[in-house]
Amino acid sequence: MPGKLNVKQVEALKAPGRYSDGGNLYLRVSPNGGKRWVFFYRFAGKRRDMGLGSAGPFGVGLSEARRKADAARALVRDGTDPITVMGRKARQRSMRRVPLFGEFADQYINDQATKYRSDKHLAQWRMTLGDKYCSKIRTMPIDQVNTDAILSVLRPIWTSVPETAARLRGRLENVLAAAKALGLHPGPNPAEWRGHLKNLLPARQKLTRGHHAALPYERVSDFIGDLRSREGLAAKALEVTILTACRTGEVINAKWAEIDLDKAIWVIPKERMKAGIAHRVPLSARVLEILRSIPRSDGEANVFPGQKDKKSLSSGAMEMQLRRMGCNDITVHGFRSTFRDWASEQTSFPHETCEHALAHRISDRSEASYRRGDQFEKRRKLMEAWAQFCEPKYNSVLIFKRNEV
Repeated sequence: MPGKLNVKQVEALKAPGRYSDGGNLYLRVSPNGGKRWVFFYRFAGKRRDMGLGSAGPFGVGLSEARRKADAARALVRDGTDPITVMGRKARQRSMRRVPLFGEFADQYINDQATKYRSDKHLAQWRMTLGDKYCSKIRTMPIDQVNTDAILSVLRPIWTSVPETAARLRGRLENVLAAAKALGLHPGPNPAEWRGHLKNLLPARQKLTRGHHAALPYERVSDFIGDLRSREGLAAKALEVTILTACRTGEVINAKWAEIDLDKAIWVIPKERMKAGIAHRVPLSARVLEILRSIPRSDGEANVFPGQKDKKSLSSGAMEMQLRRMGCNDITVHGFRSTFRDWASEQTSFPHETCEHALAHRISDRSEASYRRGDQFEKRRKLMEAWAQFCEPKYNSVLIFKRNEV
């Protein structure tokens, strides 16, 4: 019997109502967005309806719903009430195939894609829940993923890559919580930390601000002198990164449309910020000089383009620049610590001004409630002072009095 619905329509229908597929088979969409298959028939002079299962991603597909409706029609023709044969428990066993963990995790990520901060964040979810770390459980039915299965994933990396392991545990917990909400996992959640895995895995050592090897600020002037003798876009990108105290990703993905050279300001959109909040960066005279030395293209073009068309400079390009300079004991990210140490020890700029310069959220709520601005003008003075301090052979120590900032 030809149907009136197709697979794409079943997936796309959102408005509450009842949609016919012909032969008394209907897709019912509830006000909350739930979708179920329903078969209507008459038996013993009475109209009856029989649910054939959910039409969700892991429920009953269109072709399976039609097969069930065909079977029900045959029973009615033979004088048998299909509900007595295709009872609720029998339907529940047959209408839902328990998905594999990998299938469900991939679907969960797709459903949540718009909630991730960036494409990079989305890629991290796909990578950590993919074969690299979860190969042992991706082919397991999700209702069989228990504590032993979770430990088989986490134990090999718990101490060697603790930050990744902790994030993976949280993601596993989220996926399994969603499965439990859909009735696909019996619970309790085997990836929960408090009251469960906390008793089975050693406490993770938290990273501190110093975990990225940093150059002492007393040596940054000499370093900048050496850096300026180097050719190439990576050297310019690295100096901009140091002088703005920004993160690697924020710099290499900068677009010309974000930068106003006349007003000396760069606005990084929230999608690229770790805190998810747009960040205004005051540009010092030296940063403006660097930017004006780079050929400018259209607004959506990358400030620091890579070798491939429309791609930005590689995320490892600045680290490679450090290696070429023989600096094997420091990292690009460590320059944020260099800047913070200098600001704390060599200036009197307020704490919150320095934190805003690093795009850190002020953790103390009472302090944050009184400081809702982004300290922009104060930060402009701070970043200009930092640029002056970083100038090669700049040996004077800058001590700013509070009334100067």
